[in-house]
Amino acid sequence: MINRRLFSAGLATLAAGMMFSSAAMAQTAIKFTLDWKFEGPAAGFFLAQQKGYFKDEGLDVTIDTGNGSVEAIPRVATGAYQMGFGDINSVIKFLDEDPSQKVKAVMMIYDKPTFSLVGRKSLGITDDPKSVEGKKLGAPPPDGAFAQWAAFKVAAGIDDSAITLENIGFPVREPMLAKGEVDAVFGFAFSVILNLKAQGTPDEDIVPILFADHGLELYGNSIIVNEDFAEANPDAVKGFLKALAKGFADAVADPAAGAAAVVAVNETLDPAIEEERLKMAIDMNIKTPYVVENGLGTVDMAKLAASIETLKLSMDLKGAVTAEDVFDPQYLPAKEDRMLP
Repeated sequence: MINRRLFSAGLATLAAGMMFSSAAMAQTAIKFTLDWKFEGPAAGFFLAQQKGYFKDEGLDVTIDTGNGSVEAIPRVATGAYQMGFGDINSVIKFLDEDPSQKVKAVMMIYDKPTFSLVGRKSLGITDDPKSVEGKKLGAPPPDGAFAQWAAFKVAAGIDDSAITLENIGFPVREPMLAKGEVDAVFGFAFSVILNLKAQGTPDEDIVPILFADHGLELYGNSIIVNEDFAEANPDAVKGFLKALAKGFADAVADPAAGAAAVVAVNETLDPAIEEERLKMAIDMNIKTPYVVENGLGTVDMAKLAASIETLKLSMDLKGAVTAEDVFDPQYLPAKEDRMLP
């Protein structure tokens, strides 16, 4: 009788182990590419990972750095990465050039784009966009902000006839501006401002010019997905977005904890600087009035359609892409699961 009980207990243990093993094996692997380095604004991604939100949705997520919000797009379209974080305007351009590409935006993160020119007051730059006329501007080719220069100069009424554009790499962008080798640079405001401060440039000498504050009505970075992967794994995509909404809600509620999550994967960072960078992203780009009312992730399709019309001027679109071709809301969690604190 004892042996029979032991045998039954052993079978139960074995069955439980097999069930656990099957559950572990059933986790869907997702390779995710960021737009940029591991910095404060990526806190939502790492909080979702470190707090087990992805795992709770049956996902095994690997997060890699990026090299600009434009470069993330072909990484996802080719299937090298299943999902990523990239500039939706560049997705529009990408699909306009080749509608057969397998990439689509599924969740908006930067409701207000972070595109900016950042200059120095001591070099003649003010918060008036026209102050860049006649100046030398540093332009990293893969940068999402530089991609919108043609549209911004029209929206802001800038005469570019005497402007010099100098192609520069990301690593030298802020050092060149700090040394006065260029008068302003293109980039994401929260990155350039804090990197400039790290170069020793005083706060009062830093002048950000946000495109969205001067007539350029666009969206910013969004979660993008490889369409073949999404069609084959719809629940995985839904689970990823649900987990990510929790991660960003946590980052908004506690930026210090968000910064700590990023520092945990990049120990070279200064927690105070990354907390400040995260707060800037939340205030400028993530927690907008639209998001407060409608929740993180969704877009106004009429605004997106209007932005495509704007991009016809700036990015020389052929005009075949619609808002529905670019953004698919079907994978978003319910509104109540996307509200920010």
